Amino acid sequence: MPRKIILDCDPGHDDAIAMLLAHGSSEIDLLAVTTVAGNQTLAKVTRNALGVAAVAGMRGVTIAAGCDRPFVRPFIGAAQIHGESGLGGVELPDPAGLPEAGIGLDPRHGVDVIIETVMAHEVGEITLVPIGPLTNIAMAARKEPRIVERVREVVLMGGGVHKGNRTPTAEFNILADPESAHVVFDAGWPVTMVGLDLTHQALATEEVCARIGEIGGPVAELVLAGVSSYGAAYRETGRFDHPPLHDPCAVAYVVDRAVMTTRRAPVSVELTGTHTLGMTVADLRDEAPADCRTQVALELDVDRFWDLVVEALAALGDGDGQVGEAGR
Repeated sequence: MPRKIILDCDPGHDDAIAMLLAHGSSEIDLLAVTTVAGNQTLAKVTRNALGVAAVAGMRGVTIAAGCDRPFVRPFIGAAQIHGESGLGGVELPDPAGLPEAGIGLDPRHGVDVIIETVMAHEVGEITLVPIGPLTNIAMAARKEPRIVERVREVVLMGGGVHKGNRTPTAEFNILADPESAHVVFDAGWPVTMVGLDLTHQALATEEVCARIGEIGGPVAELVLAGVSSYGAAYRETGRFDHPPLHDPCAVAYVVDRAVMTTRRAPVSVELTGTHTLGMTVADLRDEAPADCRTQVALELDVDRFWDLVVEALAALGDGDGQVGEAGR
C-alpha cells in the first residue's frame, strides 16, 4: 500500500521538486502539504506551494499554512539561494485562478492539520516528512503529545553529521529553528535525519537535466527553470558546479528504502554554542544503544535516486498549469 505522508515544507526550489516526487510516486499517498517560514516568509512559501500544486494538478491534497516564525529566534530566510520569491526563476500560475483550478488553502492552521490528520488515522499509518525548519512539527508534538506514539516515523531533511552549510557546523533548516529541532529529535518517535552528508550527493547535473527535459510539459519546465536559477545561485557561492537537491532525498527514502544507506546513532541539537549553534551532533563512536530511535543517512544510490525523481515527474505528465522563466 502507498505510504500516507504529510509533507511539511518551505518551497524553495528543492521543496517544489520534493512535492512533485511525492505527488507523482505511486508509493506515496500525499495527504497534506503544510508550509512553514524558512527559505522565504510564510506568505511567499505558501504561495509557492499552491502554485506548484496547480502546475502539477495536485487536487485532493490539503494545503495549509503553518508557523510564520521560529519558536524563539528571529526569522533568517534563504533569499540568497532561493530568490526574493522563494522560487527564483520560476513564474507560477496567477493566484486568482487557483480556486477555479481546484487548488485552495485550507483555513486551518498547518499545525492543526498535522494533529488532526494523525489523530484521524490508525497508529503507524502517517509518516511525517518535514523538509524545512521544524517549527510546525515541534509545535504539533507539544500541542498534542499523543501524535508522537501514533506517527509511524519522521523522515526529515536537515542537519549533517560532518558538515554544515549556513555555518561551518550547522545546516540551514536546523539553524533556522534549533529549539524546534531539539523537540523533534528528542520526542521519542523514530527519526531519520537525511542531512548534508547524503544530500550533497544528489547533484542536478547536465545529464540529469537532459533526462528531465525529455519528459516535456509544464511540470518538467517548472523543474528545469527552478534548477537553472537554483544552480546559478549555488555557483555564485563557489561551492558547487551543480546544485544539490536536498529535499527530494527525504521523500525518496519514503518511496524506496534502498535508495540510501543509514546508520542508527543518537543525535543531539546544539542550542548554546557560540560557533556551533544548530549543529546536529551524531554519536558515531560506538554501536547505537538498543533504545536509540534516531538514524542518519550517509550514502545515496545516485542512479536509483534520479530514476525515482524522473519516473515521478514523467507520471505527472502535462499537469494542469503553465510555467515560465522569471527574474530572480
